[in-house]
Amino acid sequence: MASPHTASPPDSSMITSGRVALIAVAVVLLADFMELLDATIVSVAAPEIMRELGASESAIQWTVAGYTLAMGAVLITGGRLGDQFGRRRVFLGGLSGFGVASVLCALAPSPEALIATRVLQGLAGGLMVPQVFGIIRSSLRPAARAKAFGAYGAVLSLASVAGPLLGGFLVDADLFGLGWRAIFWVNIPIAIAGLILGARYLPESQAEEKPRLDVPGAVLGAVTSVLVLLPLVQGREWGWPWWGYAMMASSLLTGGLFLLWGRRVSSRGEQPVFDPALLRVRSFSGGLAASLLFFGAVGSFFFLFSLYLQLGLGMSAWETGLVIVPYAAGAIVTSGIGVQFAGRAGRALLIGGALVLAVSQVVLLVVVGAGAHPGYWLLALPLFIGGLGLGLTAPSLVNVILAGVPARAAGSAGGVLTTVSQIGSAVGVAVLGGVFFAGVDGALAAGTAVADGFAQAFAAILPWQIGFYVLAAVLMLLLPARAAVSAD
Repeated sequence: MASPHTASPPDSSMITSGRVALIAVAVVLLADFMELLDATIVSVAAPEIMRELGASESAIQWTVAGYTLAMGAVLITGGRLGDQFGRRRVFLGGLSGFGVASVLCALAPSPEALIATRVLQGLAGGLMVPQVFGIIRSSLRPAARAKAFGAYGAVLSLASVAGPLLGGFLVDADLFGLGWRAIFWVNIPIAIAGLILGARYLPESQAEEKPRLDVPGAVLGAVTSVLVLLPLVQGREWGWPWWGYAMMASSLLTGGLFLLWGRRVSSRGEQPVFDPALLRVRSFSGGLAASLLFFGAVGSFFFLFSLYLQLGLGMSAWETGLVIVPYAAGAIVTSGIGVQFAGRAGRALLIGGALVLAVSQVVLLVVVGAGAHPGYWLLALPLFIGGLGLGLTAPSLVNVILAGVPARAAGSAGGVLTTVSQIGSAVGVAVLGGVFFAGVDGALAAGTAVADGFAQAFAAILPWQIGFYVLAAVLMLLLPARAAVSAD
């Protein structure tokens, strides 16, 4: 998820105002809404995709993890491309690519084709998303900029509600016989409207200082991520062969080369994808680890919860969306508090939010363990509590971490943090998805009823979730007490 700090500092481009500014902000936020929607909507549709395409458990994991991993791999590079070649140009190119990839997703004839087109979608999103904040920061006066960032928070909350509900409605309604494919077709009118309005109203801007692209660094980072994730997602299906472990071991080599290359690029006075010197900042290195754990738990939860509700309890996609609404409602209640008080009590808010999320998973574990078919309101209580925790933590996490980073490195550090949050989500889906599916297979092989088997498997991942949140809270003790004071 992008942050205001992932963009480059404002440049001397023309500052728009009035109706043109309003339309420009609406265009970029509409595109961002579409991307945020796609990040959540697939989780609700995943069981139907499995049924129609005959997708394996690992394949459905890759439809979620492949998207977030691909986006994370190009976020920083996407921001640099906007700085060099124009944010408007790169934004419209990314939006076009996202629309085309959505069409290909909707037409995918097989699980493999869907995974490939989801990766394309993630790559296009990685070009588009960094430009949103770059355009806002370079095109608006400070007062209007603050309102635009506030509107982004509202869009984030709206997408968290709309994703599960819209996904459930489109799958169950089976509009024009499209079934789950409608969740991708819905992107097309949004993309077309964004392209038409963006071509007319978005101002062009570039950074005054244009850093060179660190292509080798970006490639080494992406290769390292794949070497870790591929055996984690596919290992159980492959039977955990020796070469899967060898791939994970080789990621240590490529990860070391990634850090050495970053140090070399930095020593030449250029900007690497990641400057290893940032790891010496205790609050930043602790924040990276906390973000990896936090977003690993959040990113995997909705995916696995949707599978439990639909494949285990037999709920429809629409019913699943309704069950998730209390979580989004809780996030809306506290997200304003998280932003408002982050400047004075950032670290305390983050720790409190992570612990509230841990408590919500404890309550959910009790509910799921008490019976295979918990009622709506029994599920709504822990979900609402979890949403409260998310609202306290997610909106200000990056800003609090960046408060301990030197100002000159804030843009690069923010990009790395955003990338880590995406990779964390993919790792969470891979690791906890493996635990979940192994539990399902074991329970069903032992003759356990389907509902009981899925309940047991889902209950098995909740202690992991609790552990992720608690450990993230401990790491947050290393963060600055206050958030960064300005998004300017």
